[in-house]
Amino acid sequence: MFVDELTIKVIAGKGGDGCTSFRREKCEPMGGPNGGNGGKGASIIFQVDKGLKTLIDLRYMKIIKGKKGENGSGQNRNGASAEDIIIKVPEGTTVVDESTNLVIADLVGDITEVVVAEGGRGGRGNVAFKTQTDTAPKFSELGEPGEEKILKVELKMIADVGLIGFPSVGKSTILSKISAATPKIASYHFTTLSPNLGVVKLRDGRSFVMADLPGLIEGASNGVGLGHKFLRHAMRTKILAHVIDMGSEEGRNPIDDYAAIRKEIEEYNDKLAKKTEVILANKMDLPNALDNLKDFKTKYPDKDIIAISSVTNIGFDDLMYNLADKLDKISNDPLYDDTEMLSHVMYKFQNERPYTITKDGDVWILEGKELEKLFKMTRFNEPEAVLRFARKLKGMGVEEELERLGAKRGDEVQICDYIFEFKE
Repeated sequence: MFVDELTIKVIAGKGGDGCTSFRREKCEPMGGPNGGNGGKGASIIFQVDKGLKTLIDLRYMKIIKGKKGENGSGQNRNGASAEDIIIKVPEGTTVVDESTNLVIADLVGDITEVVVAEGGRGGRGNVAFKTQTDTAPKFSELGEPGEEKILKVELKMIADVGLIGFPSVGKSTILSKISAATPKIASYHFTTLSPNLGVVKLRDGRSFVMADLPGLIEGASNGVGLGHKFLRHAMRTKILAHVIDMGSEEGRNPIDDYAAIRKEIEEYNDKLAKKTEVILANKMDLPNALDNLKDFKTKYPDKDIIAISSVTNIGFDDLMYNLADKLDKISNDPLYDDTEMLSHVMYKFQNERPYTITKDGDVWILEGKELEKLFKMTRFNEPEAVLRFARKLKGMGVEEELERLGAKRGDEVQICDYIFEFKE
């Protein structure tokens, strides 16, 4: 089964908890702290396997969850890190964070793996908090939660040339004629339900990959029929080869067919619309083909048109060398701009607060990634840890901002699912 799009949830492993411990040997009355750090939680990694051609292995993995790092222990023993989870995916896989709609990675070329969810760091043991003024800290940290994301995973097949056109115009037959590919061929619509790839080899030693993409119907740019499947895979190609039934075998008008295809492409994506294109005037062995080709050239005089026939085998040498020559001149441009990538850094003002404060009824609600992480890593059953948490909040300006917004002592403040009383 060909699977080229799915949505999964990934939860990286939580870091191991730090340990609160002290040396208690008989002859060491001032032994001091010796609690070790927790181990790192398991990260979720997508790794390219060039032998894979589909995402079917991911289809039944609705949730991928990493293991927790081991807890630290006494005698300065640090916990072991959990083993990362490596998921094999085909080359050409794009990973998108559904919450931001930004691309985490486009796995092509030199990019062979990506961490899609980072495991949490281990909590520090109490020995890590030892200072000259606090030589015996009685607190440690809990492990950092691992990243949790919902990912949209798409496969965009890697091909140099994409054969596009309405169903039954002869795309699969063309691919079978000029490559070793053996696609299913029949006279009914939508014989091609998934992309077929073939390697085209020329006598001069050059070669390129051609894809027969699923047939297109009107409304494809809005997801009608197999539209998105066709258009998604076309995004990766360097050249769009429009296959037109110039013989009007099914009573279609070649000019109208080409206009309809261009309309769907332009509505789907500007980058796709600007790709190099070639018109393949197919079925030139049919009676009406020459007249239709003449009318087509009158309508589109500037288009690069190659007349071919799968029955008489005319035009295929011209086609292969024309495509190879064009590919020699086309650079390998990235599929996504920097602004579409999650790694694109947005610099913010230094005085921007890393949290937000809102009010729901009588409860003040604090939200923010760093604030929530600090909360989840605090041991609230250790008084010193609670004091440290309060100092951190004050240092972040939370207390001052609450007062500025009108909060009074005794008001309820919520962080995550927990409610506290606002005190001195």
